[in-house]
Amino acid sequence: MTEPQLVRPVPVSGFPEWLPEIRMVEQRWLDLIRSGFEKYGFCSIETPSVEPLSVLTAKGETSNEVYALRRLQEDADDASDSRIGLHFDLTVPFARYTAQHFNELVFPFKRYQIQRVWRGERAQDGRFREFTQCDIDVINVDHLPLHFDAELPRMIHEVMTSLNLPAWTININNRKVLQGFYEGLGISDPLAVIRAVDKLDKVGPEGVAKILSGELGLPAQTIDSCLALARMRGTSSAIVDDIKSLGVTSELLTEGLAELSYVLDSLANLPTGSIVADLSIARGLDYYTGTVYEGKFVDWPNYGSICSGGRYENLTGSFIRRSLPGVGMSIGLTRIFAKLMAEGLLEAGPKCPSDVLVVIPRDDRRHEAEATAAHLRQRGMNVELYHQADKVAKQVRYASRKGIPFVWFPPFQEGAAHEVKNLETGEQAAADPASWFPTSR
Repeated sequence: MTEPQLVRPVPVSGFPEWLPEIRMVEQRWLDLIRSGFEKYGFCSIETPSVEPLSVLTAKGETSNEVYALRRLQEDADDASDSRIGLHFDLTVPFARYTAQHFNELVFPFKRYQIQRVWRGERAQDGRFREFTQCDIDVINVDHLPLHFDAELPRMIHEVMTSLNLPAWTININNRKVLQGFYEGLGISDPLAVIRAVDKLDKVGPEGVAKILSGELGLPAQTIDSCLALARMRGTSSAIVDDIKSLGVTSELLTEGLAELSYVLDSLANLPTGSIVADLSIARGLDYYTGTVYEGKFVDWPNYGSICSGGRYENLTGSFIRRSLPGVGMSIGLTRIFAKLMAEGLLEAGPKCPSDVLVVIPRDDRRHEAEATAAHLRQRGMNVELYHQADKVAKQVRYASRKGIPFVWFPPFQEGAAHEVKNLETGEQAAADPASWFPTSR
């Protein structure tokens, strides 16, 4: 009989997967993130991985990134699966969810959502086709108080601080400032300029100027003013005076500057430099209408954003005839993980969650070993029972390779004492299953 041809086990580009010792760290991070969100009263929801294509393409310019689904052996006359796709973010599904459950929710509705998302773009440094996002959003009927625009970056600041990441900043801007400034310059399509300026970190000032001139036909003086605004940075609301010094005025600009000033003043007690007003931040998604956020690593300014988000006034407008403004932020967990791994800065955890490995001394003592493992588990420990009565040295070596800190030796004969060995110190001593507890993990 001909043996079947082996399929080479290769990963799919843009779909990361971690070894157990890295996944253990990711799980701990997820616990910290969940805890941080819940401290502020946000509740967890989960939406399906798929949405109707009509939902996914209702807002923004993301239709070219959506993975549409179909069955490999679908019926020629059945196009039902072709109408659904994998969600590319968690904000659009959240809008659909809120509209669908409008009469059952309590507003302001504060939710967090930690799920994988999918984007059909070319995989490269910091960009993936499948990745985990950790979202927080608050949405309300008719009016959402501006203080939420400051509360969310404060939450994200606390959560990312708890993760002990390398130096980072949360950059803040306001789309009303941008749109109002461009309107004050007499630009007829300010949203097109916003999308162009959002490419500043990718193509540089010259590239943006070329877009504004060649594609939008703006005069040189207007382009200079747009780039002058984009170059502005500040760590306090004093930046508002710098923007006003450019001599551009409009009603929307005045409104946006007041909102930006409020948010910056509300966050003024956070560590200096952790919150930065950056007038180049625009966020390319069209549904953002006010405050926008983009977090970056300080030492890798050209790396993608590690957190982002913003305010939206009518994201649910495609689903319900009610005004439901909201504001949200997201932590790009996979992007952060990948960068720290690439830089050798991610300290791996153990290869398994076990606190103790219980040795099987001999086949005729298996029952004693099983009972000991069960007793230790009942007392709250993670306990692994070795799978067979191998040489004791081999069982200890197995525990060492997996990073299990303690090895438990049940009595090798009736009347003998239990013993436990600390693999870190090498110490071994008698122990009572009813009272012993690990001293470290």
